[in-house]
Parts: sequence; structure tokens; C-alpha cells
Amino acid sequence: MKFGVLIFPGSNCDHDMIYVLRDILNQEVVELWHKDTDLQDCDAIAVPGGFTYGDYLRSGALARFSPIMKKVVEFAHNGGLVFGVCNGFQILCEAGLLPGTLLHNENQKFICKNQYIKVENTDTAMTMFVDKDKALKIPIAHGQGRYYAPDSTLQEMLQNGQIVWRYCDEDGKLNQKANPNGSVMNIAGVCNVEKNVFGMMPHPERAADPELKNTHGLIIFKSMIEYFNEQKMLGKKEMN
Repeated sequence: MKFGVLIFPGSNCDHDMIYVLRDILNQEVVELWHKDTDLQDCDAIAVPGGFTYGDYLRSGALARFSPIMKKVVEFAHNGGLVFGVCNGFQILCEAGLLPGTLLHNENQKFICKNQYIKVENTDTAMTMFVDKDKALKIPIAHGQGRYYAPDSTLQEMLQNGQIVWRYCDEDGKLNQKANPNGSVMNIAGVCNVEKNVFGMMPHPERAADPELKNTHGLIIFKSMIEYFNEQKMLGKKEMN
């Protein structure tokens, strides 16, 4: 599988993402500079975390106008797999590829710690192999991670299965104490209606190397890879 990792001025998790995809999961990876206009026939696009353009105006607001994003939007509208992490999630919301927005944390402070999340919908490329009964320990690091969407949008998202991840405690229980930033409904990650664009605030690439004594994030990447391979095989069968 060929991944394209976007790099903007201020990206700081791009090489973490590249390392996990290329060196741990043995996937082909190309680096895509924000001024590029060619996605180089990638099968999936990763929008990593960081502080693009210094988070001026608001997180992701400037990055969504970089030349590469026009191609990413076209790619997504044509069914291409796109996933954003932390600042990448913010950029995808700003670009209109995902519903809702990310506001300043409820405590108005930057939060950096390990956080438990649980999957809400396993019928997606990102979660198809995730155990619904198991809480994953995935680090968070953000100042504007409080997910918000109007009630009407949230109801539509619930009906469409677009709420993918929620913050929880170690036992997988949802409660306000386990909500690190005040996100509505403990939401940690969502997808679009078509389920080919995903965004999450926690950093799975920071929980994917055995050297760090935590590999809970690997199952998320492996799910996307296996999903793509399955779809590719189905496409070949249909052609035959």
C-alpha cells in the first residue's frame, strides 16, 4: 500500500507517521510537501499532527488553503482514503471533509498525556480489526481538541455511524472524568458519511513502536492496510 504523508510548515509529527508506516509496517511512503499538486498515485493520504502555520487564526485554518489540499479534497471526493491525526483532524474539518470543529480545551490548557479511547463503529477502514470491548491507550497532545458539532449534526452522525472514537476510562466506560478536553459526547474521532475520510485527536503513531512499550495504535494502521488489500482483491475478482 502506498501512503502519502503531507508536510506543512509547522508539521512536527510527519516523521513519526513516516517511521511507523515505512519502518514498522513496511509500507511504501512518499513525502508530500504542502505546495505540491501531485499525490503521486498514493492509495491513502495521511495528514499528521503539528502546529501548521503556527496555529495562526485557528488550528488548520491556513493549512487548508495550501495547494496540496485541493488535490486531497478531490482525492477524498473520489473515494480515496484520507486520515488526519490531531492537527490533521483540524485541517480536515477546516477543509469541509469532516463535520464539526475543534475548539480550545475546556481547561484552556495544552494537554499531553496517555488517554484511553474506545471504538464506536467497527464498520470502517480504520477500525475493522479493533476490539469493541477493549480500551486503547493512545497519547494525546493538543490545545484545541474539544470536538463540537450542533445537536442536529450530532444526531445525523449517530444515525450514519460517523462517531468512530470516544474518550473513556481504562475499563472502557464513558464518563466526564475520562473526557480530557470537554469534547461533546466524549468524541475523540469521526468520519465522513462515505467512511473514507477519518480524523482523530489521539496520536496512534505514538503508540506503535515496541520500544515505547505500547503498540495499541498499530491495530488502527493495520486495519486500514488490510481494508485496502481486501478492497483491492474484491476489485480484481470483479474484473475477472
